Amino acid sequence: MSKKKKNQVSSKPLSARIYNHRWFYLMFLPVLVFIIVNNYLPMLGLRYAWYNYNGVKEPVFVGWDNFAKMFSKAGFWRAFYNTLQLSIIKLILNTFAAVIISILLNEMVNLAFKKFTQTLIYLPHFMSWVVTASVFGLILAPTDQGLVNTILKAIGVVDGTAESPYIYFLGSKTWWRPVYYVINLWKDTGWGTIIFMATLAGISPELYEAAQIDGAGRWQRMKYITLPSLANTIITVLILNLAKVMNLFESVFVLMNDIVVEQSDVLATYIYSQTFNSGTIPNFGYTTAVGLARSVVGCFLVLVCNYASKKTRGKGIV
Repeated sequence: MSKKKKNQVSSKPLSARIYNHRWFYLMFLPVLVFIIVNNYLPMLGLRYAWYNYNGVKEPVFVGWDNFAKMFSKAGFWRAFYNTLQLSIIKLILNTFAAVIISILLNEMVNLAFKKFTQTLIYLPHFMSWVVTASVFGLILAPTDQGLVNTILKAIGVVDGTAESPYIYFLGSKTWWRPVYYVINLWKDTGWGTIIFMATLAGISPELYEAAQIDGAGRWQRMKYITLPSLANTIITVLILNLAKVMNLFESVFVLMNDIVVEQSDVLATYIYSQTFNSGTIPNFGYTTAVGLARSVVGCFLVLVCNYASKKTRGKGIV
């Protein structure tokens, strides 16, 4: 469009421009309604963070009492620390596992086997967490039907007796977190390799050819070409995902149980249990206050990540 035509378009009244593009606005209308109903209208409920409200009686204004109650509860701080610990460790493990797998896939010469392997490691991502929990519940079952305990029995680690019982991995305060990280690695690492594989595909083959002519071996090419080329992408992925660490829920909810609450309870599951499993009439005002605090921390992390992104990438994420 020429500069003259641009000036003519911009000089038209707003109502005329909207009318000219009315069909585009009409196409966008369902999306706009969906966003307003599902994302913005629920925000009106944030006011209940300053009320006592059980859904039956009229809300009673209590000021900052819900927040004072929240900060005085050991359960809240335990869930807060668990959220940060589980999310950050999971993020680091998944990211670096994805980097390693991407490099290994990139080194494969046989194209057919490479595509088969890629497909194989992507598939777990498409399983729901409910199915994943059921599958690993069977694999890790504390009986002679559980695959892992069967192997441990075969090599003499356990024998299923009272003196050497089967290990209940998902009900052990010692084993729950390591098992949780392993399951997350199995499910999400393959999908996380996509962005790193795209980066590796963009590296000029001429760099490898020049390094090979200069006598660089495979490990040296990986050290001085592949890893430096991935460095910016790794930092970007870590920054972008760090903003989502407070959103942990489904993967924990389907794997946790009453035995390992101290090790597995996160803010989202804490809100759920305080609302539906508290054993008393729930105070929606208190759980709204916890949810609001969680959102504020998440917003803070987004701003921190945006600042870090500007420093490393030259542009923000928001």
